[in-house]
This record gives sequence, C-alpha cells and structure tokens, in this order.
Amino acid sequence: MIATRPAFASGFDLSGKVALVTGGNGGIGFAIAAALASAGASIVVAGRNADKNRKAEAALQAAGAAAKALHADVTQEADCRSLARQAIDSFGSIDILVNNAGTNIRKQPEDYSLEEWRMLIDVNLTSAFLASMAVFPHMKARGGRIINIGSMTSLFGTSFSAPYGASKGGVVQFTKALASAWAKHRITVNAILPGWIETDLTIRGREATPHLHDQVIARTPAGRWGKPEDLGTAALFLAGPGADFVTGIALPVDGGYSAQG
Repeated sequence: MIATRPAFASGFDLSGKVALVTGGNGGIGFAIAAALASAGASIVVAGRNADKNRKAEAALQAAGAAAKALHADVTQEADCRSLARQAIDSFGSIDILVNNAGTNIRKQPEDYSLEEWRMLIDVNLTSAFLASMAVFPHMKARGGRIINIGSMTSLFGTSFSAPYGASKGGVVQFTKALASAWAKHRITVNAILPGWIETDLTIRGREATPHLHDQVIARTPAGRWGKPEDLGTAALFLAGPGADFVTGIALPVDGGYSAQG
C-alpha cells in the first residue's frame, strides 16, 4: 500500500514559522530572507549597517512579509543572545536560523596579519557558533532548522583566501557536529555551499583578480555565475517540512563547478 503524503507544495510551506537570517540585509542573505518570506515565514534580518537594515526591512514588508531588521554584531555573544530574545519577543519564536554573515579579504597567505586572520574566523565561523548557541535553548523545546552558509572554499583551496577557506571549511565540520548532536531535539542542521555568485563581495574579487570571470565561466558547466536567488530556493528547501529527514549535508549550489573535472 502506498502511504499518503502531503501535497508537493506543502513541503515548502513556512506559514507560521519565524526565520532569523544573519547578514540578511543584502546579497545572498537578503535573497534567502525573501525566499523564506515568500513561503509564509516571518523574517528577522540582522546586520551592522543601519541603512541596509532599513532598506531590507522595507523591501520585505513591501512584498507583504512580516519583517523586522535588527542591529547586531554576530561576533559578540551578548549581541547574539539579545538578537534571539528580540526575535522571540517580536514574533513569538525562532524556527529557522540562517547563519549567513560573512566577509573576505583576498591576499597571499603570508600577507595576512593576525588581526585579519582572527577577524575573518570570527565573522565567518565564530558567529555561526554564537548564533546557534543563542537559539538552541528555544529550539531544543520545539525543534527547528539551522542553515549555515559555507563556500566552494569549504572544499577547494585558493591561493588568495587562506583564512576565509579555513573558516568556511570549519563551517562544514561545525554543521556536521551540530547535526549529530541536536537531531535528538528535532533540529536539523545543514550547510549550503555557494559557488561563484554575483554579489558585492565577488564583484570586488573580480576586480582584484585578473581573468577570474573567464576562469569561473570555463569551469562552470552551467556557463554562468550564480544569482543570490539561486541560494534562496536551496534554503527554502532545507527550511521546509519537506527536508525533515535531511541533516548534516553540505549542499553545493554552484552550477556544477564542484563536479567539473
């Protein structure tokens, strides 16, 4: 006998859910926030840039979402705990956490200062730890979804992004550890590994690295750079009820870049 399953669309329904997206005021983070909102989730975006926060909040609300932008430095434990409290006070819960905050500095390994190394590790990796710990007491009681944003440098080495690659490799291992530890609490933890996506960060990378654009196109079977919206749909799947049995994965969204020999 074939078991009855819910309609396909219900696997992506986030009605009544609340999503907290760090670094959600622009680029990939905003695209993920918009995708989750389109499925019915209430959205809290967190960022340090007040102007970008205001614009993100207004854009989400104009599209019909219940949305709020909050100022936070997610490298600080107190800020992450305050962020979680404010999100719960505003919308009643946190069902989905997207650890998206990140940055990069491109140099040869020997040219980084210790200060730069520590900053990149803190923004890209420590922030995911702090935000996850901040939401855990709430999710422990009700279940939830955590989605961490890694990178192709989680898999491959690059000569010009040693600390970034180290931080993003750490994101994948952190994802697997949390998935193993928190499955008993009905918390799924997954990572998305963006390929070469058109964002402000990668535009600067193309400006700094000759021939990068052509090299990416040549390596990518899809024949194009990705768009932030490509990440939004991937996050929507992992956040939804259709991914209830998916945890501990690192999902490349890269147009085939990581599959190309």
